[in-house]
Amino acid sequence: MDVPAEEEGDPQLQRSYWRWSKRDFFPEPSFENFTSYRAAVSDTCSRLKDRLLDRSTDATEIVELRKESGHQMKRCLTWWDLIWLSFGSVVGSGIFTITGQEARQNAGPAIIVSYAISGITALLSVFCYTEFAVEVPVAGGSFSYLRIELGDFVAFIAAGNILLEALVGAAGLGRSWSSYFASMINDDPNFLRFRVKYFAEGFNLLDPIAVLVLLIANGIAMSGTKRTSFLNWVTSILSSLIIVFIIIVGFVRGKTSNLSPFFPYGAEGVFRASAVVYWSYTGFDMVATMAEETKQPSRDIPIGLVGSMSVITVVYCLMALALTMLQKYTEIDINAAYSVAFGSIGMNWAKYLVSICALKGMTTSLLVGSLGQARYTTQIARSHMIPPWFALVHPKTGTPIYATLLVTITSAVIAFFTSLDVLSSVFSFSTLSIFMLMAVALLVRRYYAREVTEKVDLLKFLAFLSLVIGSSIGITVLWNTNSRGWIGYSVTSFVWLVGNLGMALLPKQRAPKVWGVPLVPWLPSVSIGMNLFLIGSLGAVAFWRFFICSALMLVYYFFVGLHATYDVANSYEQK
Repeated sequence: MDVPAEEEGDPQLQRSYWRWSKRDFFPEPSFENFTSYRAAVSDTCSRLKDRLLDRSTDATEIVELRKESGHQMKRCLTWWDLIWLSFGSVVGSGIFTITGQEARQNAGPAIIVSYAISGITALLSVFCYTEFAVEVPVAGGSFSYLRIELGDFVAFIAAGNILLEALVGAAGLGRSWSSYFASMINDDPNFLRFRVKYFAEGFNLLDPIAVLVLLIANGIAMSGTKRTSFLNWVTSILSSLIIVFIIIVGFVRGKTSNLSPFFPYGAEGVFRASAVVYWSYTGFDMVATMAEETKQPSRDIPIGLVGSMSVITVVYCLMALALTMLQKYTEIDINAAYSVAFGSIGMNWAKYLVSICALKGMTTSLLVGSLGQARYTTQIARSHMIPPWFALVHPKTGTPIYATLLVTITSAVIAFFTSLDVLSSVFSFSTLSIFMLMAVALLVRRYYAREVTEKVDLLKFLAFLSLVIGSSIGITVLWNTNSRGWIGYSVTSFVWLVGNLGMALLPKQRAPKVWGVPLVPWLPSVSIGMNLFLIGSLGAVAFWRFFICSALMLVYYFFVGLHATYDVANSYEQK
């Protein structure tokens, strides 16, 4: 759906971009004065009921909300850009740091199977993202998709976790970049940090390098999308050549005898490793937020997302196989696996190639992350869940500068003080929960259309969906309580099968217009199960941190976000 051309008389376009009046932050009637705000708060219950039941539409997200930005983002990306943006975002340092650790401690040579399982799981989520991105090509990514299918309230919880993920993820990458760079100089990851003994442990290592890297990456992202994409794919092509070199050396100089025994830790070790290496695949959701700036979304997004993630899965498996062929899994160094493996065959110089490739991976992850995080923030601001000032797009660069600055400054402050050990599991939980909700949203999109689906069909769909989710949780609980009896797994698997068979027999209310997930409801249901299974591997502490963060988000929602979105929804209904 095309967006109407910008009108010359639009007051948004006539005002200076650099503005910060109260009305730019809180233009809604509920925030006009204290009296109106008090009246809004006193009406919280009825407004909450309205927002709980409200769902957005494709047209609202594609047409109406874009007007909040004043100017449009520039359609400048092709499938070529999206492929390399995905490569740059996903292929970071994880493959170099996690592979050796998990091969040594959990999977052995079967680490290739762990990567295959995680790759397939990630690909299922990619399918869901791709179908939505083709039909709803906006900057909001999963936030917009969830708002359309699961409603305003669920989308807010997702939005809060998306912002949390953006801030923690960017800060974490900045700290990782600093650690890796320092290790190359002095073998000490804290070499470039300053210790302040008066600060609490975990917050007492100040990191100016991480701040500098974040400022540079986000500065490039603000200067223009096409410029950032060009820089990303040039450097990504160079690093892909290094990866090809690593794979070739592994196959030429490696020994197949090192692959025996292939499953030294059994199936449990393979699944434990799979839950960990899954993080090497995250980042593709950032590329989905670039749909609004893609020239031909219906063609470019499927090629860019599905094509790149398929290739990345194969590359990861080959790199894991190369490592376990170069060294026996019991001899792999968990801290510098590839560097030590090359040293074991007399190629010490190759460790510098590995270091350059890992450092480049973190740099492009920061670049693409800067683009994606700002566009998430932009769409959230367009809906007025946060002040719409952050949705403004600069007329010359075509980028959301205010949204980028919000993520940049906040993540830089976190990176400067925090080691991020405390927040890392929150980040993991947020990512997986959103991936799971995306699969649920796709099933809702296929089987439920407002004012079309009969009530009896809706109730049947909800019942069958509950069976799928409930049985997936059941399997996760059984596994994490070390229950290995066949009866429990047989019962939960049967319930999962019944839920999917029931959905498969229901009439579909919507067919994808251009590109769609195949084998619905089976593939989305597998995605739901796999993501819930991985969530279960995070432990109780991650759950508590997630719920505490969500509770704090709800406080903001009840006092600000609820009333702003209620006013905006009413203004659309009156048009």
